[in-house]
Amino acid sequence: MADDASMREGKVTFLVGDDEERIENVSKCNLCARSPVFRTMFGIGMKERDAAEVTVPHTNLASFTALVDYLLSDKFDLGEEEGRAQRALDLRELAQMYQVPRLELLCAQALQESVGPASAVPLLEAAHTLGDGRLLAQCRRFVADHAAEVRASGGVEQLRDFGVAKGLLGDALDQVAELKGTVAACSAELEKVRA
Repeated sequence: MADDASMREGKVTFLVGDDEERIENVSKCNLCARSPVFRTMFGIGMKERDAAEVTVPHTNLASFTALVDYLLSDKFDLGEEEGRAQRALDLRELAQMYQVPRLELLCAQALQESVGPASAVPLLEAAHTLGDGRLLAQCRRFVADHAAEVRASGGVEQLRDFGVAKGLLGDALDQVAELKGTVAACSAELEKVRA
């Protein structure tokens, strides 16, 4: 940021979401140093350069505040355990949008750690949408290994994406085929022992 005459100094207030909730007095220079998108936004030729207020639609206050806190202080905090996976998904989307790769990785790690009976199906669908192969494989494996718990938690009822449903059905059919193969092999061994 040193000797960059094109960069506007000062503070900005963000009006976040449909209700235009405020995050006030945020340093433009700090945001620019951590995000190329903010650097462009507050750079030459952009209307936000001289704006005291910038509207940020299509997100919520908690997620955008978490992004700003991370950019200003390197603090990564998803809050309480309940709803943590959804907050990580929302923050990861913002990290992608504002080109903050380290934050994106932290969110991906938090998502992988939050896979459980109640979260496996929603995270599976999110991983499918995001194209996150690693999280997708982890969720599919979790659903296969903990089918009863996922079903008991209401995970099956949460399923919305037809493509994901087809994938889970394919996994189930593969497991049935594998089980049949194992049973056939055991039967053959049993016949050998009897003979």
